[in-house]
Amino acid sequence: MSAVVPGETQYPLLGTGVVFVIAQKDFRDEEYSVPREIFEGLGAEITVASEDTTMAKGMLGLSIKPDKKLDDISLKDYDVIILVGGSGSVVFWGDGKLHVNLNEAADSGRVIGAICLAPGALAKAGILKGKRATVCGTPGAKNLLKEEGVIYTGNDVERDGNIITANGPAAAKAFADELVAAITEMKSREKENDQ
Repeated sequence: MSAVVPGETQYPLLGTGVVFVIAQKDFRDEEYSVPREIFEGLGAEITVASEDTTMAKGMLGLSIKPDKKLDDISLKDYDVIILVGGSGSVVFWGDGKLHVNLNEAADSGRVIGAICLAPGALAKAGILKGKRATVCGTPGAKNLLKEEGVIYTGNDVERDGNIITANGPAAAKAFADELVAAITEMKSREKENDQ
């Protein structure tokens, strides 16, 4: 019989590093707060990264002080990467340094999620090419995905391997649940391989 690690059942994601990437201005509040609450409740270690560490402001008024500057971190150092949407997240569509960072994380097999307009950054980084994904319903966002070779589904939440995309605030809980399922499956496979 294997020994039970204290807190493992109550906090199944203890020791799991999750980074939320938010825009300094106009990130979508509930696309950040709903997944964060779920991951924190499962014991994950949360880091918030943005272009700067000055106070970031959500579209609905939420204020967050990011822990780290995006330029100062390597996304592959985290188990789960979550790009929060909102109108401000389009700044990441043209962020070449972030795209390189995202590719390194994808190549390392990390779980990567993007919601609302943020899947546009994954598409521009090239990591959605040939994969099923969704994005918020604006014509510009849908067209961007299609132009980048993405199989746009229009579903609320879409998972293709370790990449999860969602279409907006109403899908925030389902998005978080799918991210949790993906990292739980990965950790379970790692545990089996270690035995």
